Amino acid sequence: MTGAPIRPTPAFMLRHPARWIALGFGSGLAPKAPGTVGTLWAWIAFWAMAPWLSDVGWALVIGVGTAVGWWACTRCAQHLNTPDPGSIVWDEVLAFWLVLWLIAPSSFVGQAVAFGLFRFFDAAKPGPVGWADRLFKTERGAPIGWAQGLGILVDDFVAAGCTLVVIALVRYFMG
Repeated sequence: MTGAPIRPTPAFMLRHPARWIALGFGSGLAPKAPGTVGTLWAWIAFWAMAPWLSDVGWALVIGVGTAVGWWACTRCAQHLNTPDPGSIVWDEVLAFWLVLWLIAPSSFVGQAVAFGLFRFFDAAKPGPVGWADRLFKTERGAPIGWAQGLGILVDDFVAAGCTLVVIALVRYFMG
């Protein structure tokens, strides 16, 4: 890693396509809680896209989004000189789309509960989420590579998995 960390701005985002994607089309530029704002953006985008996407469509969106996101998150982290910048929210977007897709059909309240659970697991990083987050960390000052870009995505997918397990258990035990 060379240079000091860079704070992203709209002008920074506009200069490279990886930044558009990784910064959640601007949602990651929120001055407070960018991960939460990115997850809210994902929820709104899900509602907008859901009428036109089948299960195969969602699988493709999430699969291709993950491959493209790996590239975008890696490049954006390199451009920001930060291994896992909070402003990169594409990981939240993909992981929350996965949650919403797999709990569908679900009411607004069900989706709101999923939102709260996902934000808890992503922010607090209990158990397996913390393990996944630490798995790809580098030593301070080490170059940011593809492993760190993948790591940006992986802990959010683990948070999504934890969210889905809790929802499945509640559905099972509540009938």
